[in-house]
Amino acid sequence: MGKLSKSDREWQRELSPEEFRITRQKGTEPAFTGKYWNTKQDGTYVCRCCGEPLFTSETKYDSGCGWPSFYKAINGSAIEEHLDTSHGMVRTEIVCHHCDAHLGHVFTDGPQPTGLRYCVNSASLELKTQEKNDEETYP
Repeated sequence: MGKLSKSDREWQRELSPEEFRITRQKGTEPAFTGKYWNTKQDGTYVCRCCGEPLFTSETKYDSGCGWPSFYKAINGSAIEEHLDTSHGMVRTEIVCHHCDAHLGHVFTDGPQPTGLRYCVNSASLELKTQEKNDEETYP
């Protein structure tokens, strides 16, 4: 599947102002405020912009940072990494491979087996639970 390409105007029609600021303008939500930072529900976390599966609840853990944290992406091609030197720091930005939505950053202070901490903005995600999937399947 190729890259999803939309104009800012198209994204603005589909996303809330906060979702647009974070996913399309590389913003960050305040720690401990996002919808999923403390969620324990089982399911698949998909990209808020395009619905691409990114993480599973099995790899989510409490890192104490105030954002949803995962130690592994759903597969090797779901996420792209880019050097981020904004705000006087050197970090690794993570974006959705399919639509280039800004998700957050990845750090090397996570748990085993990967040692990674994918620190993700809740506004970049949507949690698909089995209950939601059942509702969609059975009208």
